[in-house]
Amino acid sequence: MRVARVALAFATLGAYPFVDGARVSASLAFLVAYAIFAAGTLYEIRSAPRPTAVVALAIDAAFFAYCLWLIPLAWAPALALGCLLASAAMLHPYPRVIVVAAGAALLIGLGTGMGSFFWLSVAAGALATGFALHKDQMDARMSRVLRHNVMVRSDAEGAREAERQRVAADFHDGPLQNFISFQIRLEVIKKLLGRDVQAAMVELKQLQDLCRDQVTELRGFVRSMRPVDEGASLGSSLSRMVEQFQRDTGITASFSSGEINDPSQTEVSLELLQIVRETLHNIYKHSGASRVAVSVGLRGHKIEMKAEDNGGGFPFSGAFNLDELELMRMGPASIKRRVRMLGGDLLLQSSPGQGASLEISVPLN
Repeated sequence: MRVARVALAFATLGAYPFVDGARVSASLAFLVAYAIFAAGTLYEIRSAPRPTAVVALAIDAAFFAYCLWLIPLAWAPALALGCLLASAAMLHPYPRVIVVAAGAALLIGLGTGMGSFFWLSVAAGALATGFALHKDQMDARMSRVLRHNVMVRSDAEGAREAERQRVAADFHDGPLQNFISFQIRLEVIKKLLGRDVQAAMVELKQLQDLCRDQVTELRGFVRSMRPVDEGASLGSSLSRMVEQFQRDTGITASFSSGEINDPSQTEVSLELLQIVRETLHNIYKHSGASRVAVSVGLRGHKIEMKAEDNGGGFPFSGAFNLDELELMRMGPASIKRRVRMLGGDLLLQSSPGQGASLEISVPLN
């Protein structure tokens, strides 16, 4: 548009001497001033303030009116109108374009009558308005997409930070504590070897048991960091997870699955698998259970999963949903966060000394 403005300004300035009665006058001064303005916008002169889009539109409108009324060249008003409408459509919102198009048509009607040029200006104005309206809609859509992307990036960063904190907490409460216990027991054995070999052997046997538990703990911890098997369905991945849990921990674990459709988004499957991993890890670590049952199925447009054990249960009794657990600040925080992020719900039932069950339902997109 800057180049078109410069071309139009200098074309009319060059044609002015050939107009009958041309002389040095205010008209010539106006053309020279407009040519300087056009050149300034092209090269963005830094020594003077750059005109705003509204000021430039007003100057272009004044130039169009000048061409329409004072220059007897047929092409000058038409080119000025085209430059004006194009500038308005590309740089301004559609209400302003409507005002410019209507004003231009009114000036043409008053100056030249309701001839072909008038109807041409009306058609050009309608086209410019339509273009501006489409541009505004695209800008609004782009703005919404950008805002959505910012929110998604913020949520993703929050999820990554929460995951890092969860991993750090699990490592601190699990493997790290076992390593510290391992070091303490070694110091005890070192002291006992000097005065009671039999007691030292008993401690050494207990240390071996601790090492086996540590190996199981580390395997479960590393496995919880692995993603879902590529190409495997959600049901088969859960089945292998439960089988591996039984082999690693010695806890009897069963899995049952109905007919389910995998979520269309892989991230949903990953989150569901991670929820089951954390549930099994918590059962092994805290419940003292000897039996675990995991099931998954489809009810309506929701995937439902359930994990129940015969361990010690939670330190509270009853059945509570996600909102109630968050209100009372009870239950596994990481699992609650993941379920909330998936737009699902959960029901946690606990009977202290008898066991607990966790039911999760997540909508299919």
